[in-house]
Amino acid sequence: MVVAFGIPGNFFRIISISCLTAIINTSDITNDCRFDRDLGVCGRVFVRSKSGAIQQKLVKIDRAILRVSNLAIHLQSAEERKGFSPNKEDHLSPILATAATRSLSQTEGSNDSAEEKEGKKNDEEGKEGTTKDGWTEYQEPLLISLLASELQLNITDIVDFELSLFDIQKAALGGVHSEFVHSGRLDNLASCFLAVQALVECVDNVELLAGDEDINMVVLYDHEEVGSSSAVGAAGPILGEAVDRISAALSKDGNVSADERDATIHRSFVLSSDQAHALHPNYASKHEKSHQPQMNGGMVIKRNANQRYATNGVTALIMREIARRASLPPVQEFIVRQDCGCGSTIGPLISTATGIRAIDMGCPQLSMHSIRETMGTCDLTSGLKLFKSFFQYFREVDESIDQ
Repeated sequence: MVVAFGIPGNFFRIISISCLTAIINTSDITNDCRFDRDLGVCGRVFVRSKSGAIQQKLVKIDRAILRVSNLAIHLQSAEERKGFSPNKEDHLSPILATAATRSLSQTEGSNDSAEEKEGKKNDEEGKEGTTKDGWTEYQEPLLISLLASELQLNITDIVDFELSLFDIQKAALGGVHSEFVHSGRLDNLASCFLAVQALVECVDNVELLAGDEDINMVVLYDHEEVGSSSAVGAAGPILGEAVDRISAALSKDGNVSADERDATIHRSFVLSSDQAHALHPNYASKHEKSHQPQMNGGMVIKRNANQRYATNGVTALIMREIARRASLPPVQEFIVRQDCGCGSTIGPLISTATGIRAIDMGCPQLSMHSIRETMGTCDLTSGLKLFKSFFQYFREVDESIDQ
């Protein structure tokens, strides 16, 4: 999770985003697109230093070391062919190596000198699983060895890790005129990039900051796809705590009264940005006929009468007016069909937890939650412009509306 902000100001303009990065989430295995992909490993490794202190080291192994292989169709039963329904316990284990090569790797170096063998003694203990600390003996020795090699550590230095798998295929431009971006994790790393870039460019704009009375903030949350109910999820206390602590730091005496806090909450605003569903040319009937966002048509306001999205009449009007004053193309709108289900975002969670007004918006895309998603290249540009305009024009637009 990341909370970044730019000063000066009294009230908050916040872009909040869930940063989804893991390729395989067992709560979201609904088709086979995540199988038979070349997978790398990334995350953090906890390491014990020579002094005994525990350090965190980031790791990214950007090569195909793992794969979750599907069952060949010839071996599937008639019932299995009707629908994709893997057992999450039995069928999602990635393949790292064969037993033969695993055994071979443990016997490599048998011709080393006595000195070299002694130098490898501790590492070999870790490989063979003879270390008994309640954790190491339950880990895959080859994976521990690989992490140690990547980080240039001794195997026995590693005391824990937190890793995710990812598809190593790079993003690509697509279409005859390169008007599409094909990539993994566009939902929601595209919004993360746009928000951070907008904040950086606005903070670098001295003229914009000179007369500003608001605080520009970007919050990147974890755990949205598993409910957001964690210390670093949108249902947690992080945003409220950040608002309180920043407000106190900027106050004259370091204290903020209850009335002052209420005023800050009332005048602040959250732009919750999660990708939106673009009209699919092969499944046009899945969209409500009057609300069919197009890729390369600009950002999308998302509405839902059951409060699956946080948008209301006022918050939608504010963002449309910001786009107008910045001379940007009109924003698009999305409302799910009455006979279809509807996803949700972190917008309603943030409003419930903090009381801050919110809107849900996003860039339109196809194939949401697939291993490879598609969005328009122009929407990245228009999204960045809208985020920057939000930081620039929100206060004057908000004060012009009778609320």
